[in-house]
Amino acid sequence: QVQLVESGGGLVQPGGSLRLSCAPSESIFSMNTMKWYRQAPGKQREWVATITGGLGTYYPDSVKGRFTISRDNAKNMVYLQMNNLKPEDTAIYYCNVPARGAWGQGTQVTVSS
Repeated sequence: QVQLVESGGGLVQPGGSLRLSCAPSESIFSMNTMKWYRQAPGKQREWVATITGGLGTYYPDSVKGRFTISRDNAKNMVYLQMNNLKPEDTAIYYCNVPARGAWGQGTQVTVSS
C-alpha cells in the first residue's frame, strides 16, 4: 500500500500563501491521477484539486484561480500552491491517489488574523 506524507501546513493571515507538499512512498510515475482534498471541522471532505498523468489540472470554483496543483517527477512530489487564502480555506488538507485508495494523514491549514 502506497504511503502519502503531506507537509507545509500552518497558520497564515488572510491573503497569504502556503505551499503544501505530498511525498508518495512509491514512484510518482505509477500514481497517474493525484488529488488534494480538504475537510473543515463539522463538514464533509471536499475535493480541491486534481492533476492527471498527462498534467491536466482541474479545480472546483471555490479555489479556481487561487490554488495550483503541480507535480515534480524528478523530486517525486506533488504540490498544492495556495494563494490569496481566505478564512474559509481553513481545513485539514489531504493528498489522495484514487486508483490506489491511498490517503495521507493530512496537514492543518489555518487562515486567521
